[in-house]
Amino acid sequence: MTNDPLIAHRSFYDAVESGDVDLMASLWVDDPGTSCVHPGAVPLRGTSQVLRSWTVLMANVGYIQFFLTDIDVVLLPRGSDEPDTAVVVCTENILSGEQMASPDAFAGGRAVCTSILVRVGGGWKFWSRHASPIADLPGEH
Repeated sequence: MTNDPLIAHRSFYDAVESGDVDLMASLWVDDPGTSCVHPGAVPLRGTSQVLRSWTVLMANVGYIQFFLTDIDVVLLPRGSDEPDTAVVVCTENILSGEQMASPDAFAGGRAVCTSILVRVGGGWKFWSRHASPIADLPGEH
């Protein structure tokens, strides 16, 4: 575990990109109160449901890569030498594909994501994560 919540946050994306189920499991608090909301889906409650969803997702994605932008971190309680909660908001710029041999097989998308990490021992673990797709409206580019 790490003392920097952004390292734990990046490790989450490393786990998804590499399909590392063990790494993903190590990043979540083991508690029935944890939650995860995938884009367009209902909330999942409890670590076992959350990890099951990530295992299924990672097993069914041939290729995925995240480019994170607009990263903002707030540590709570503010003013404390040892904050116990981190709220990380970022934009996920996602590149995915099933058949890497065909350039037409790649797709892109964007989502805004809010992750809540809590200090556990000497490091940080995920308590909650909520991702929502960003609609690309005509004329916004």
